[in-house]
Formats: sequence, C-alpha cells, structure tokens
Amino acid sequence: MRFGVGNAGRRGHRGRALTLAALSTGLVTGLMTGCAAEDGDPDPASGASAGTAAKVARRGGSVGASGSACELPVTFDTAEFWKAKAVDADEASAAGGDLAGLADAFLRQGPVTMACEIDAKPAGKIGFLRVWTGEPGDADATAVLKGFVTAEQGASGAKYRTFEAGGLTGAEVEYVTTSKLLEETKKERALAVTTSAGPVVLHLGGMDTDEHEAMLPAYELARSTLRPTG
Repeated sequence: MRFGVGNAGRRGHRGRALTLAALSTGLVTGLMTGCAAEDGDPDPASGASAGTAAKVARRGGSVGASGSACELPVTFDTAEFWKAKAVDADEASAAGGDLAGLADAFLRQGPVTMACEIDAKPAGKIGFLRVWTGEPGDADATAVLKGFVTAEQGASGAKYRTFEAGGLTGAEVEYVTTSKLLEETKKERALAVTTSAGPVVLHLGGMDTDEHEAMLPAYELARSTLRPTG
C-alpha cells in the first residue's frame, strides 16, 4: 500500500518537501563531524522487523564506538555510502540566534535529543537514519518510544512490538505522519533500547513513503547489528 495523495500530488509537493528538508538540515550543518557509511546490493536478512524476511543493505561502516563519527551508547553498522555526522544539540541551539527555538524543536523530541544523523543522499536516496539519546532513568524502551512518537506532529496509527538484538531487548514502532502543509501522509519507523547510559532511539523517515521503503534495508542493517557499546 502507498500512502499520500498519488503520484501527481507527490510530484507537485516534491520541491517543497526538499526545501523543507534542506531548511531543517541547515540548522545543524557545520555543527557536526563527518564519517562514511552505506547501501549497496541488498542481501536476504534474518530477523526482519515484522518477523518476516527483509532485505539488509551492504555494510559500509559503523557508528557508536569511540573514534567513530558518532560516539553513542550503542554501536551498529551503517549502509554503504551513507554518511554519518554527530549532532551537538546544545551547540546548534546556541548558534541558532533568532532561530534557536526552531532548532531546539527540531533537535529534541519527547524524552530524547538528536545525537547523530546518517544521510542517505550519497547512496542516491532522500532521507536520514537519525539517532536520538536521552538521560538515564526508569522508563523502559516502550515508554521511551511512545514518548518519542507522541511528540511528533501529525503522527498516527502507531503499531508497537518488542524485539531482541545483540543482547538488547527493545521496542519498535511503525506509524505514519500527515503533513497539513504538503497534504501528504508517509510512513515512519523507529526503535528504542535502554542502556546504562540512557535510552537510544533510531528513527527512519524519508521524503515520502517510496523513499522510506527504499531505505528500509539500511534500517534493517542497523537494527540487526545493534549492540551495546563496549
């Protein structure tokens, strides 16, 4: 099933979507550090998100460990050609000037703050796999994930489930977001795990549902290789 207003509507709104994406990404450009990663010929995967076979992107690198582009409480593989950059939300907000409030809203969602952005453009796709982290606490992965989704404007139809990977037990969600400005609905996917350093959320969006589905192998690669940072 495809979500949205049809191909004609998608083409009509594509330029505006790209503009909005550029504006939001521009808020943190220059405040991140670079790295490389992801997406080539996919291979069959085991342990798909929905319990069925899924495709996993070819590995390009990894993030999370000390010395990687994004040092995180978890590590995972990134797809070939995708490019990871660390995000310093405090620095980005401070540098935002009159746009500090907008930057803060973009970088913080529910109980977590953006810490890493992995860009699909070098692999020929339009979207990001973003990593969000939070402070240690008593909330479990499902509670963290629900807080994240609830805080996203236009989110609906959330379907939650649990999963296990690399000794971690977490929660995963599929949902849709509806943009009143673009008059379009698109798929989203995210997962959350808790660690001793705090919760971690991985979120895959995309410019539209077609782009989202094209990037799912990169998400599956990250999910299947997720491990606590040693």
